[in-house]
Amino acid sequence: MDEVHHWVGTNGGPDFYQTLKRNVEKTTKMGSRWVCTTNAYNPLEGSVAQIIHESEMVLQGFWLYDCVEGSIALEDLRTARAVRRALIEAYGDAVWADIDGLMRTILYDRTTPDSTYCRFYFNQIAESSDGWMNAAEWKACLSEGDPIRDGDMIAIGFDGSVRNDATGIVGVRMRDAKLFVIAVWQRPENAPEDWEVDALAVEAAIDEAFRRYRVLWVYCDPPYFQEAIGRWAIKHGTDIVFEFWTNKITRTVQAIERFRSAVTSRDLKHDGDKRLTTHVLNAVKREVPQGSSTGVLIQKENPKSKRKIDLAMCGVLALEARADAIADGRMKIRRARVVGF
Repeated sequence: MDEVHHWVGTNGGPDFYQTLKRNVEKTTKMGSRWVCTTNAYNPLEGSVAQIIHESEMVLQGFWLYDCVEGSIALEDLRTARAVRRALIEAYGDAVWADIDGLMRTILYDRTTPDSTYCRFYFNQIAESSDGWMNAAEWKACLSEGDPIRDGDMIAIGFDGSVRNDATGIVGVRMRDAKLFVIAVWQRPENAPEDWEVDALAVEAAIDEAFRRYRVLWVYCDPPYFQEAIGRWAIKHGTDIVFEFWTNKITRTVQAIERFRSAVTSRDLKHDGDKRLTTHVLNAVKREVPQGSSTGVLIQKENPKSKRKIDLAMCGVLALEARADAIADGRMKIRRARVVGF
């Protein structure tokens, strides 16, 4: 099995790997063996290379995982001496490697991300440099205790689609900014061409959220669901359910920046839901002009990618809804005055 860092979920790589491995394991007494070769993987992709490296079989010593990494820090990639030393370390006795040519590329070619140099030239495990969220930063916000309970005050973010992208509802608890997934609809593998999100199920999930929790503010991205959002506002309050058009660049850039800052400062929490985590780590950055500077939007790695990001956008909208609810004084509890005679 070759180049297994490219064997990812979107191309069926892990399933194919499992099929091959099972057949080998059934015939080991007849001499069957399997060998993988790979470059260093991107830990956000869940590739077969990552699955093998992180497996208990490697940790226990049943499988041999052998690699040599060039020792170099990211900030030293413009230092010729450090680059040469790390290349020689990584390539070892591969005498055919053009060390001088590789040095020129790394030192002067800015058309390739540094993370690619780290992975493919120094054999270092590295995240994509255009990824929006760092996995370690996101994991640092994990809060498995103090679960969300019925009756909690929350805000909600909604992002809808019909066929190709996911439709999601994410809540955030008001008192501690803890995110949680309320519901998500995503096109199943091998779905028929006419598959669509169940709009009635989406409406039912919104109604259930209002029944279970004290919903103070909801931001909804309107495309495909504008009529439904209008009904939700009439039913649950026009002062609670609002449209938030994510194609309004300045407002969306600001909301994304606030979410990103909340993660880095750990002012945000999440319950570890794998669906939310996957969508957050799938998101890549797209820089857009903002006056004399640039801002950041999030998007899929390419328009046809199966690596969805919709729950990430729901989280951004939920956190923005929470901030506006707080600014509007929604968390203040009105206490009735009792006078006795």
